[in-house]
Amino acid sequence: MEIYKVKKEGFSAVLNGINKKYNSISILRLLAIVFFLVSMYYYIKTSEIIFIISSVLLFGLFVFLMRIHTKLLFQKQVNKALLDINENEISYLERNKIPFENGQEFNDFHHPYAYDLDIFGEHSLFQNLNRTATFIGKKTLAKQLLTLLPNDEIVRNHKAVKELSEKLDWRQEFLALAKISNDNQSSYETLLQWSKFNNTPLSKASILVSFIAPFLFLGTFVGYLISSNPIFLSVLSFLFIFNLAVLGIYYKRISIEIANAENVDKIINQYGLLMQKIEEEPFQSDKLTDLQQKLTLKKENASVHLKKLASLFSNMDTIGNFVTALLFNGTFLFNLHVLKALIQWKKDHAEALEDWLEVIGEFEMLNSLANLSYNNPEFVYPTLNTNFEIDFTNLSHPLLNEKTRVGNDVRFQPQSFMILTGSNMSGKSTFLRSLGINMVLSGIGSPVCASQANVHPLPVLVSMRLSDSLSDSESYFFAEIKRLKQIMDELENRPAFVLLDEILRGTNSDDKRNGTIEVVKKVIGKKAIGAIATHDIEVCLTTNDYPNILTNKCFEVEIVNNELHFDYKLRDGICKNRSATFLMKKMGVI
Repeated sequence: MEIYKVKKEGFSAVLNGINKKYNSISILRLLAIVFFLVSMYYYIKTSEIIFIISSVLLFGLFVFLMRIHTKLLFQKQVNKALLDINENEISYLERNKIPFENGQEFNDFHHPYAYDLDIFGEHSLFQNLNRTATFIGKKTLAKQLLTLLPNDEIVRNHKAVKELSEKLDWRQEFLALAKISNDNQSSYETLLQWSKFNNTPLSKASILVSFIAPFLFLGTFVGYLISSNPIFLSVLSFLFIFNLAVLGIYYKRISIEIANAENVDKIINQYGLLMQKIEEEPFQSDKLTDLQQKLTLKKENASVHLKKLASLFSNMDTIGNFVTALLFNGTFLFNLHVLKALIQWKKDHAEALEDWLEVIGEFEMLNSLANLSYNNPEFVYPTLNTNFEIDFTNLSHPLLNEKTRVGNDVRFQPQSFMILTGSNMSGKSTFLRSLGINMVLSGIGSPVCASQANVHPLPVLVSMRLSDSLSDSESYFFAEIKRLKQIMDELENRPAFVLLDEILRGTNSDDKRNGTIEVVKKVIGKKAIGAIATHDIEVCLTTNDYPNILTNKCFEVEIVNNELHFDYKLRDGICKNRSATFLMKKMGVI
């Protein structure tokens, strides 16, 4: 946390300096334009050459100050973003709040574990990991949290995340550029829709006219300047109207090209800056260098192509200003030439554009995992195997307070499935979630909350926390049966890591017990690895029939000084102590 505090102080000091310069330049810019107007006034009044010279110099000074002002504004935005980034990290690590988007829009109640393991929403895994600022970054992180990678890709991610975790300055600068882009789903989708929409080139006749008409206009104008012949003025007027008529033919297509593209040139420019940031950084890991190489097309970097596209969209905006559009198009068919360039850009680069943006998303996703690693140096990268071995040492939930969380050692061999007992509040559900979350992290190439891990990455299937679906007229019980059916269907295709928490709650005790035992038998019969939590001791007796597959584990509660004491430590065997009766007596319920 100290590094974030140091960086916060540094960026705060830099921002104060930039603000002072920014305000000074603003005043000088105002003075320059005021004195320019004064000089013009005195020139008109006196016709003295000194005033026209001063007017030209003052206007040049104004343009120079405008450029400095623009650069300072960019520096101000970047440093403000960097200051916010470090303030957010401090606030997060001090556990004051989680100042990051929670990804609730990506929640999928039908996914095998998204809802049960709190992958999205308030205080979710996504919200704690999320260090993205573009829509594609957020989307990539969400997709990754729901997808199991092949082992070789997990190893590539390990190396990439390790490398990025050591590049704190680069990661923060990249995030700052992403933040000031003000990117959103609408702008991202608008750009992609534009790239795929109607790239039919202009006709040869239109291209010919676009060159000949402006050339004739310029030649006629020069002729008038030389001869002062009024006939040239008549021709100029005709050519001016002719050019506007030509533009009118293509006005609809131009409007479609720039429809919903407000400020898109600025967002494209920011995409280009993000790509340039990637292009210029030396990377060593295969995953990062492969992503970097995707940003090269026709021996030029993607950032160069994006900068050109941003410039074209910016130029096309002139058609929105009536006076500028009239002047530029009546003389040179300016917007027709820009349209031709946009169509050509689309033809040359449209297929690569989505891939380029996906590279940004991949880097933001990997940066998020790298930030997790940097903030938690005690987390480990699991060793991978293909032998269905899953071992964790000092396993805990990565979102719990590191000062108070309790770790447990857990092995899924030789017995591969655990029947877990314990009283309410003893830690069963938290333990199951710890298993599930760390298996998810193992499957995407992230470090896990353990001091040692040896994992065979498997699909994670969970039935822990379902809800009634009123819109589908489903009861909790029916929703749970559907989830169990989903788990069984998945197990038909391949082995998986299964977590079940107090299943079949919506039926009577005997039905629940018998159903639970049959579910356990079916799950282990399909070679699943995992655990089930239950309060029913008779379910635990199933281990007698399958001693090589099933094992009993428990969390105990002790009564110390007339108070319940939970140590949250995993033990062998079946839970013996009961807390419900004691707690109800203590609170006067019974």
